[in-house]
Amino acid sequence: MVHMIDHPLRQSSADELHARPFPTVAAPARAAFLAYKSADDETGRDEMADRAHLWRLLDIYDVAHPDKDATHYFGQLGAVWVKWECHTEFVTYTAILGDPGSKPFDGTEFDIFPADWLAELPGMTLTSTSLRIEADFETEAIKAKLSKWFVSESLAVSRVLDNAAVIAGDYRIDGNGHLRFSVFVPPSTGRRRVGRIVQRLNEIEVYKAMSMLGLFRARALSAELNVVDADMSALVAALADNQVSAEDNLHVLLGLSAKLENHSARVAYRFAASKAYAAIVAQRIEVLREGQFEGRQTFREFMMRRFDPAMRTVHALDARLQDLIARAIRTGDLLRTSVDVERQSQSQDLLTSMNRRADMQLKLQKTVEGLSVVAISYYATGLVLYVLAPVATVFGLYKGILTACVVPVVVGLVYLALRRIRRQTP
Repeated sequence: MVHMIDHPLRQSSADELHARPFPTVAAPARAAFLAYKSADDETGRDEMADRAHLWRLLDIYDVAHPDKDATHYFGQLGAVWVKWECHTEFVTYTAILGDPGSKPFDGTEFDIFPADWLAELPGMTLTSTSLRIEADFETEAIKAKLSKWFVSESLAVSRVLDNAAVIAGDYRIDGNGHLRFSVFVPPSTGRRRVGRIVQRLNEIEVYKAMSMLGLFRARALSAELNVVDADMSALVAALADNQVSAEDNLHVLLGLSAKLENHSARVAYRFAASKAYAAIVAQRIEVLREGQFEGRQTFREFMMRRFDPAMRTVHALDARLQDLIARAIRTGDLLRTSVDVERQSQSQDLLTSMNRRADMQLKLQKTVEGLSVVAISYYATGLVLYVLAPVATVFGLYKGILTACVVPVVVGLVYLALRRIRRQTP
């Protein structure tokens, strides 16, 4: 046999697919489900606090702790099976009770969780549900219970998994602070399938609740984007009318762009998460393979009427934010072009001014050079006359005649000398 070297994560990746099995539930039964998340941490949780709180619950029932790095747990606390799961943003507890209780939806299924323990959850309750599993599949009996337990106007009912069960819920919080769901199953439906149905209903609810967080963020963002949109439109209008300099407009645009980037940073994760959670909700409903029950709206139809518009609002606000960012980029390009044109015009004016100054300096230099010829010639002529004075006396020349003869020669020599020096100067 050939021995291969396993990747260090091979076994872990294989085990992960089986780490969170569905519970097994035999009708009749009840289930309590709750989910909480941190109110302060947008993208995560305090995992140590979450585990410590689970350990405290297990200690109350004198049950052994799972691994210290566990992200899920399924075990029996007294007569109740409890499932604990850690997700990226939230934590869930599911309690499954084998007895139907004396009164439907009286809230006693949550008694497994002590009141002081619930009060000290390391987070805020996101959702909680009371779920009742009935061993009853007679249509009229189901209709009678539904009319008694739920609000008819918002009730969603459907046959699922090829008529393996009937599920129902109205997504309203009752007097005990929980949402109500019911599952009606015939004797032919096995415990594992019932467990999967219970799990799916709870997953639909918690992912729906997480998705809805994006809606309220979108509503808050809408008013802020209205202000930025108005400012952006005014800026573009000012740019078109040339009322303000492009450079001043560019500073205003930088402020608007900073606001948009700040909005994007605050909502990007929540909007992306809402879209992902909404996709999970749709997928969980899809796998239930719903069918009509007595003409009632199905869970898919309920979500289409109540949930999908909320998610479209999130998508619309996200698209609007991205559109404003794109507009800011385009406006910035226009303003930078305008600023470049203004600066090029200023540079051209500066060059023209420099050319005029250079011409004036050249004229001044020529004037100075002319004066230099006169001054040097004056002093040179004086020196030459001092040298030639004795010679003039010998030949009997008058000083005026000698000066008249010397000056043209000296001026000519000085001019030629200065011209030569100017040519040799780089």
